[in-house]
Amino acid sequence: MSTLVNCFAFCIFALKFDVSMKKLRVPNTYVIIFCAILLAALATWLVPGGVPQTWQVFSAVYEGFSQQADIIAFVLIVGGAFWVVNSTKAVDEGVAKFIGAVRRLERFSFVRKAGAGNIVIVLVMLLFGLFGAVFGMSEETIVFVAVVIPLARSLGYDEFIAVFMVYVAAHVGFAGAMLNPFTIGIAQEMAGLPLFSGIEYRTLCWCVLMTVAIVFVLYQAARTRKNHLLLQTDQQVQERAEADITVEPQSRSGAWLSFALTVAALLLFTVFYASECVVKIGGREYSVPWLLWLATGLYLIFSLISLRSSVKMYILNMLMFTIVFLVIGVMGYGWYLPEICALFMALAVAAGISAGYSPDNIAKEFVAGAKDIFSAALVIGFAAGIIVILNNGQVIDKMLSAMAASLEKSGRVGALASMYGIQTFINLFIPSASAKAAITMPVMAPFSDMIEVSRQATVLAFQFGDGFTNMITPCSGVLMAVLSVAKIPYGKWVGRVWKFILLLIALGFLLLLPTLFLDIPGF
Repeated sequence: MSTLVNCFAFCIFALKFDVSMKKLRVPNTYVIIFCAILLAALATWLVPGGVPQTWQVFSAVYEGFSQQADIIAFVLIVGGAFWVVNSTKAVDEGVAKFIGAVRRLERFSFVRKAGAGNIVIVLVMLLFGLFGAVFGMSEETIVFVAVVIPLARSLGYDEFIAVFMVYVAAHVGFAGAMLNPFTIGIAQEMAGLPLFSGIEYRTLCWCVLMTVAIVFVLYQAARTRKNHLLLQTDQQVQERAEADITVEPQSRSGAWLSFALTVAALLLFTVFYASECVVKIGGREYSVPWLLWLATGLYLIFSLISLRSSVKMYILNMLMFTIVFLVIGVMGYGWYLPEICALFMALAVAAGISAGYSPDNIAKEFVAGAKDIFSAALVIGFAAGIIVILNNGQVIDKMLSAMAASLEKSGRVGALASMYGIQTFINLFIPSASAKAAITMPVMAPFSDMIEVSRQATVLAFQFGDGFTNMITPCSGVLMAVLSVAKIPYGKWVGRVWKFILLLIALGFLLLLPTLFLDIPGF
C-alpha cells in the first residue's frame, strides 16, 4: 500500500505544479494515464471482492505492451510507411496540381456564374475529407494550410476559410472515417470486430457530415468575402511553394524498376488468388474473381499514365491503389493486421525505390516515421496497463455491472448517449485517438454487450467523440500549429467555430440513433 501512497503523492505534486504555473495547463498524457492506473489500483482495494494491486502498477505497463503488441507494431509500421511516402513530396505535388487545376476553372463563364470560389471550396474540402477518412490525415494539414492560404486570398477569402478548407475538412472526414487505420482499425480490433466492418453506414455518415461541413464553410465564405483581388505577394508565395514540391529526381529508372516489380507481384497474386475473392455486403456473399483482375489492370494503366507525368505522381498513384487493394483485401479476403502491415511495408519499399532512395535512405525515412508516431504506440501500451490492473484485480466485471445498473433506467438510448458523451469529454484532454481507444474500448465494448448496444455502435460513438472536439480543444497540438501558421488567435477561432462544433456533436448523436433501431449491415 505504501507504493500506492507514494505514487499518488507524485501525481498530486505533478498536478499541483501544473496548476501553480501562470496559466492552467493539462498534464502530460503519460501523467494522466499513470494516474488512471493508480486509480484503477485503488479501486481494487475499495471494490468488494477485489484483489488489491500494489507494485503491480509498474508491471502492468509491461503486460499492457505485451497484450497490445500487434496493434503497436501495426501503428509503427503504417506510420513508417506513410513517412516514406510523404518524404518523396508526392502528396504535396498532387495537392499542388489539384489546386492549380481548380484555379484554372475561372476561365469558363459558367464557372464564374456559379462561383469559382464555391466550386474550389467544395472540391478542396472533398479532397481533404477523403484524406481524413481513408488514411487519417491530421498533422499533414499543417503544411497544406500554408499552401492553401494564398489560394483562399486569391479568391477573396481570409485565413479562416483556408483553415476550414483543409483542417476542418480533414478532421470532419477523420471523424466520419470509413477506412482510417488509426481510429477504426485500432478501435475495432480492441472491440473484437472484423476490420473495417460496417463500412456501408460509415460511408453514409461521412457523406452527411461532409455535406454539413461544406454548407457551413460556404456560408462562412459568403460572409467573409473580401475584394476579389489577387495579391502579387500571395501569387509569388504560391508559385514558390509549387516550385519547391515539383522538383523531379534526375532519373526515373527507380520508378520503372518499382513499376516492374509491383506489376509482377500483382500478376502473380492475381493468377493464384483471384478466384478466392468473396465480398460480403449487407449479409450476402458475392464471388467476384474479376475484381482483382480489374484492379490490377487499372493499376497498370494508371501507372503508365502517371509515369509519363512525373515520379511523384506515380508514387501518389501507388498510394491510391494501395488503398484500393487494402479495401479489396479486407472485404474480399478477410485481411487483418498482418496482411495490412505487409501491404504498407511493400508501399514504403516501392515508394523509396521510385524516388531513387538507397536501401539505407529507405530505412532511415521509415525509422523517422516510426519515431514520429512512437508516442502514440507508447500510449497504447501504457493505457493497456489500466485494463491489466482492473482485470488482475478482478474488479472490471463489478464495475461494468455497476455502470449497467446506473444506466438501466435510461435505456439503450441514454446509455449510448452516455458513452458518446464520455468519449467527447475525454477527447478535450486526450486528443490522441489511439490513446483513447486503448483506454476506453476495452471497457466500453463489454459494457455495450451488457446494455444490448452493438459493439459497432460503440466504436462509432468513439469515432465521433474522438473527432469533433479535436477542432476546438487547446490540447490538440495540430490545431494550435495550424492556427499559428494561419496567424489566427485561439480565442477568435473558438468564437468562429463553437456553434459548428456543437452542431456536429448533436448530428453525431442523431447518426448514432439508427444503429439502435434499424438493421444496418455490420451493426
